[in-house]
Amino acid sequence: MSTMGYFVLILLLIVIIGVANERVFAIQSDIALVLFSLILCGGLYAVSCIPGMEALAGFLHRLGDFGFEKYLIDTVLCFMLFAGAGKVNMRKFRSNLKTISLLALLSTILSSGFFGVLFWIGMKCIGVSMDLWTCILLGSIVSPTDPIAATGILNKLGLSKNVSVVIESESLFNDGTGVALFIFVRSLITKSGESNFFLVMLKEVVGAFAVAFIVTFLMMKLMELSRDPVRHILISLATVSLVYSICEYFGFSGVIASVICGMLVAGRRSKLEGRIRAEDPNNRYEDFWEVVEGILNAVLFVMIGLSLLNLEVSPWFAVLIPMTVVMVLLSRFGGVFCSGAFLGKAVPGNYTLTEFVLLMTWSALKGGLSLALAMSTKSILPAETYCIVLNVAYITIFYTVIVQGITMKKVYLKIEEHKADRSRLSKHGGIQ
Repeated sequence: MSTMGYFVLILLLIVIIGVANERVFAIQSDIALVLFSLILCGGLYAVSCIPGMEALAGFLHRLGDFGFEKYLIDTVLCFMLFAGAGKVNMRKFRSNLKTISLLALLSTILSSGFFGVLFWIGMKCIGVSMDLWTCILLGSIVSPTDPIAATGILNKLGLSKNVSVVIESESLFNDGTGVALFIFVRSLITKSGESNFFLVMLKEVVGAFAVAFIVTFLMMKLMELSRDPVRHILISLATVSLVYSICEYFGFSGVIASVICGMLVAGRRSKLEGRIRAEDPNNRYEDFWEVVEGILNAVLFVMIGLSLLNLEVSPWFAVLIPMTVVMVLLSRFGGVFCSGAFLGKAVPGNYTLTEFVLLMTWSALKGGLSLALAMSTKSILPAETYCIVLNVAYITIFYTVIVQGITMKKVYLKIEEHKADRSRLSKHGGIQ
């Protein structure tokens, strides 16, 4: 299928699923795209297995092999991160900086390690031999929360501003930690020489910050020379593209750099609010990025479903489903709990540590970046091991986006209800 044909098919799926969901199901739109893409692909795959449907099977194979990893990493990721970061409330971000830093760094490392050890033990129990470092590599793939899923889904659930800022900001920055850990562990497996995680992390983060600050500063000066909102849009597109490309060329974290770029541009524009309001009374700049983010999110979620068509299912798939779900939740809970212990009484939102850990565990949605990282291991892992890694990545994404995404608001309201009851008991001298 040609690129245009593939694009038309995705747009048709987005429109058909969106209208059906709006008229009948009323599920949050991004979750609906993932859910119904999964159902549709499962149905088509089942039909293709019927004798005489070889032509359909070949078509589905080509459809699922379009190049998801290249599309996300090389094409649209920077724009999606930039758009999401541009909506972060900077005042609340600064007030929660300690929490966000602990979650983005320490929690991601610990969760990856916990998952790796648990998965290694689990595979031993079912008689499958997997190297411990390979299991930790898998942990670095499935542990970081996905900024695209978080900003695309959780923003629309009506969570409090403090909670939303912590969840979104952690998801925007912890991918840098996850990618650095992924590079480090991959180098141990392939013996390619990246022997120190902290040096890898330092290179990725410091380089990303430097490139983002320098390029954004220069491009914002250029933006201030123009009063045309359309030209401002073009300059913002050029800024994030340039930042991401430079970082990728020098081996810095393009993910972190795109996030910083988005926050810097948004912060600078907020300081020029009066001038911008006069130059762009119809908010074309904000509307443009809102539409771009919505379209790219929708395309990405449908592509995740379509990429499933080319998935080779492991013989251990039935065992991997419950094992993966339990281990993802346990490792996330353990990582957040250990990180949260350093906060003392400074837990955001007046939550207890347990309430906060439960909220952050259930809000940890995974998405396209995990899938892209999993796909990138094909060249370094044996075929059977790669199949398991990819299966686990898919299970994690579909479980967290569909199950946790759909129930997130209910879990949040339950935690808020528990907090309110605790507060009432405390005021009346009760013991929690």
